[in-house]
Amino acid sequence: MDAANPRLFTIPETPLAKLAKNIQSRLSIRTMRVLGDPKLPVRRVNASWGYISQFPGISLAARQDTDLFICGETREWEVIEYVQDMITSGRKKGLIVLGHVLSEQAGMKYCAEWLKTFIPEVPIEFVPAREPFWVPDAPAYEA
Repeated sequence: MDAANPRLFTIPETPLAKLAKNIQSRLSIRTMRVLGDPKLPVRRVNASWGYISQFPGISLAARQDTDLFICGETREWEVIEYVQDMITSGRKKGLIVLGHVLSEQAGMKYCAEWLKTFIPEVPIEFVPAREPFWVPDAPAYEA
């Protein structure tokens, strides 16, 4: 992680597909979405956890000094289409969209712990949410 900017990461050069698979495995994601050439060499990553809107999402994804932008979620017709347009125009870029639940879950766990520090009279417990989506190759339903 870049000490001056906690959104920036430098990693050993890794093909986008391999990095995406590693992230999917580590976070136990069923439905992560990926844009870009699977062989794209990724070394510099820019990330934004949780939801990101069109602005600053587009400017973060378009940074010249990064190969990949990772976000929790965004509107499909804004940041995702902009990245797809960059790729179509020949720019070497990748995008990984983790999903709402998985990108914000740790923050909600922290929030429950934080609330306990100043609201002792109310029982506060973190209740994890399950990833709501599944893929046809691996159907899953959890009530």
